Amino acid sequence: MSDCGCDKARQDLEEYLRNEVCKTEHTEIREHLENCPSCRDEALVATTLTEVVARACKETAPEELRDQVFARLREVQASQH
Repeated sequence: MSDCGCDKARQDLEEYLRNEVCKTEHTEIREHLENCPSCRDEALVATTLTEVVARACKETAPEELRDQVFARLREVQASQH
């Protein structure tokens, strides 16, 4: 019994989204996503999550907060010696 390609598409989804699959597989997965709302929704969720994480990694804490955190770390380290 063969499925409609969802298992293969979902298995390769991460690599597909990072452009790490060969061109043949890329085309097959893209076509599957165009015709399968369920897999397309899963790809959208994965893409959105990846973008949110990437954006969060680029953000930096305000300088005042960083200074407070480092000061507290130094206090803790000093109290342990």
